[in-house]
Amino acid sequence: MYIGLDLGTSGLKGILMDDTQSVLAEASAALAVSRPAEGWSEQSAADWIAAAETVLDALARQVSLAGVSAIGLSGQMHGATLLDSADEVLRPCILWNDTRSHAEAAELDDDPMFRRISGNIVFPGFTAPKLNWVRQHERALWDRVAKVLLPKDYLRLWLTGEHVAEMSDAAGTSWLDTGARDWSDDLLMATGLTRQHMPRLVEGSAVSGQLRPALAARWGLPSGVVIAGGGGDNAASGVGVGVVKAGDAFVSLGTSGVLFAANDGYQPAPETAVHTFCHALPGTWHQMGVILAASDALNWYGRFVDRDAAAMTGELAGVQAPGKTLFLPYLGGERTPLNDVAIRGAFFGLEHATDRAAGTRAVLEGVTFAIRDCRDALAATGTRLERLIAVGGGSRSDYWLTAIATALNVPVMLPKAGDFGGAFGAARLAMMAATGAGAEIATLPPIARVIEPDNALLDAFDAGHARYRAAQSALRSLSS
Repeated sequence: MYIGLDLGTSGLKGILMDDTQSVLAEASAALAVSRPAEGWSEQSAADWIAAAETVLDALARQVSLAGVSAIGLSGQMHGATLLDSADEVLRPCILWNDTRSHAEAAELDDDPMFRRISGNIVFPGFTAPKLNWVRQHERALWDRVAKVLLPKDYLRLWLTGEHVAEMSDAAGTSWLDTGARDWSDDLLMATGLTRQHMPRLVEGSAVSGQLRPALAARWGLPSGVVIAGGGGDNAASGVGVGVVKAGDAFVSLGTSGVLFAANDGYQPAPETAVHTFCHALPGTWHQMGVILAASDALNWYGRFVDRDAAAMTGELAGVQAPGKTLFLPYLGGERTPLNDVAIRGAFFGLEHATDRAAGTRAVLEGVTFAIRDCRDALAATGTRLERLIAVGGGSRSDYWLTAIATALNVPVMLPKAGDFGGAFGAARLAMMAATGAGAEIATLPPIARVIEPDNALLDAFDAGHARYRAAQSALRSLSS
């Protein structure tokens, strides 16, 4: 059996999987985020350990863990967990959605070396600018920093006693030479650090260490349980849904939106605001277009019209051609392809005939066109999508999925019931580490149905996207 642990922002989830990849048990524990100042977002590393203990306690109550041979880890990316020379945590972890280091990020991004070596824009959420912020604002603490770990890798330290990271998570720090899959001494030096401050690197499907005997005894695991490298949350989700080779992709319609495509080679294009990271499997990379409001935009609109998302989408009949009303979903800025923290959302083309249903369609279409912008940004690097899997809460809307299939002109596959996200991907990576298996076990989940593009509406959605882009240009001129 294999355990997958997924350390998210709002909670930690664990699953227990057997060697047929059937899920035998699952458990979760909630986590809280602290926001002590505007733009700050922090979490206590001790809370992660407590959550992991809660989850492992719950799994052990459901099924004997005596047959477990490996544990895999997935986790929220970019967080800065700072340790002293005795591995004591120096301050709360600065999370991925913390924006305090926007000035430090801009300063690093002005140095062309960072985009050239890391393959990515230096975003405020990435790890390196957080360390520059600490160096400038918490100097006494900075002088005590001995190791910098990403969130899931602090869990690994607790599990194994070793400082280890893997390629997909490390690629989101702005310190990795993403093409070479190794730390960059030059990028580290530019932020006052060296390799000694970094964990050693392994591939996500490789063994990173062994479970400490005291923890194995606590939960009835055998001796010699290995801990896989694991993956950053999106890379692990890619393994979970079988998106591990070129041409495969998934779209995640959660609070934010992600268009994730696997690549057989390294194809960076930082000017597009596409994330180009290592995948959790050797010799593979992935690209992500990220939009900051997906189902969050629909929920925002629902508060105006006093309807929840399910009720609003349930009121819609078949997909229609995009109407005059346009919605731009930039409620808190935008990532791909705009890289614009100042832009804000808008409705265009409101008229007397615009009712609640028209507004709902406009919101769904606006997020759909933002995802198409991500697809176009990926396409500019040579990435092509041959099939797309939909995950996340928004995937419950057939209207939305048909709009996405039509706007991108690609079939959208909807998995059968089940969670094939980060925890499942982490369990698959654990299976690889324990058995020597590779990408061949990261198969597609059972597919409930495939939603094809509406060929009669392809031209209408092309025209709608063109109007969306024109409105986007106008809006940017107002937001600058």
